[in-house]
Amino acid sequence: MNAATFPGGIHPAYHKQLADQAATETLPPPAEAVVPVAQHIGAPAKAVVKKGDEVKVGQVIAEAAGFVSVPIHAPLSGKVVAVEPRHHPMGKKLESIVIANDGADEWAAPMEPLSVEQAGREALVNRIRDAGIVGMGGATFPTHVKLSPPPGKSIDTVILNGAECEPFLTADHRLMVEDPERVVDGLQIVRSILGAQRAMIGVEENKPDALRALQKAASGKGIDVVPLEVKYPQGAEKQLIDALLHRQVPTGGLPMDVRVVVQNVGTAKAVAEAVREGKPLIERVTTVTGSIVTKPKNLSIRVGTPVSEAIEACGGLTNDPVKLICGGPMMGMAQHNDLVPVIKGTSGILLLGADDVSREPEGACIRCGACVRGCPMNLRPTELNSLSEAGLFAEAEQEDALDCIECGCCSWSCPARLMLVQRIRHAKSQIMAARRKQG
Repeated sequence: MNAATFPGGIHPAYHKQLADQAATETLPPPAEAVVPVAQHIGAPAKAVVKKGDEVKVGQVIAEAAGFVSVPIHAPLSGKVVAVEPRHHPMGKKLESIVIANDGADEWAAPMEPLSVEQAGREALVNRIRDAGIVGMGGATFPTHVKLSPPPGKSIDTVILNGAECEPFLTADHRLMVEDPERVVDGLQIVRSILGAQRAMIGVEENKPDALRALQKAASGKGIDVVPLEVKYPQGAEKQLIDALLHRQVPTGGLPMDVRVVVQNVGTAKAVAEAVREGKPLIERVTTVTGSIVTKPKNLSIRVGTPVSEAIEACGGLTNDPVKLICGGPMMGMAQHNDLVPVIKGTSGILLLGADDVSREPEGACIRCGACVRGCPMNLRPTELNSLSEAGLFAEAEQEDALDCIECGCCSWSCPARLMLVQRIRHAKSQIMAARRKQG
């Protein structure tokens, strides 16, 4: 049977072999954790502790500031030494709660475990919110919001994203191999909340061990574990829905518009832990990798741990880094330094050397169409690039610039090395600014 896929996309070198067989190791809590209050899409959480306060693991240190927001929990026990702007993976200093580790690793009173059968939908959604769970694939959208479709939006299918199509990253791969039962349990909980008839897990074919593990864990539970073609961006929500269900999310729409909710496999595990064990989201599996990393690893890391400590746990670097990226090479965020902390959405820490990074200057567009062929959203990136350069943002909006998922396929495909995705991103920001101004 042919593997499921979608139109468009690209086939970059994957470099998964650097860490895909490295079993997950637990990194000890840092001496000092820097915990940003902004770790999710939506309103940043509001700090409820101050300098000098003693905190315990799992204690709420920042409360949700609205419906599209989640609380933040202490990743270690100790004393709050500052509440101030610190380096953040988004590229600027943002308010953070700095905790000095007391070495006790003492937990606050846990939330009571819930029975899925007896708790009811509202209690389950509230637990997921209270545990601070967000999308673990990197998007960090609050999970309880996805599980609260508005009136009139019924969900018939839940999809777990196990594609992990970004080059270099293997954290989800190891999670699916090592803890498939929790992943499947989390899927069943989400399915129960939404009342969905169908549940599916999509996994790229380059992870046969993960496919086998999930198929075994899902046996007899009415869950389809589906192999996907190895192609980027196979794990993007809209492309995953198209590949598995042949449904197209409308322009400006969301997966729930086609009766689907998509969650990451790491999110599913976090849901299971929150419901079954009362555990808040204070740690995640992150891949630390790259050609200049001495020993690439998959590490279970407490939120707030400096990236530098994760790199040190992998034996440091064999050469000077040219680029440090939080996330993958296609959609990750390049960093100014290694002082930034691991946050809930940090799926990878990628170190690239001089031989890995192209320094070719931009050329002129030769109208080859490579960016059009690669675009998974069927856009014309070169046209959007020209409109953005000319400041014609209203025209870019008419050309469906907002449909761009910023996957980077166009820039990767371009022989002229045009910064296509960056200019389209700029156009999108200007379009949204104009909309806000209009009210």
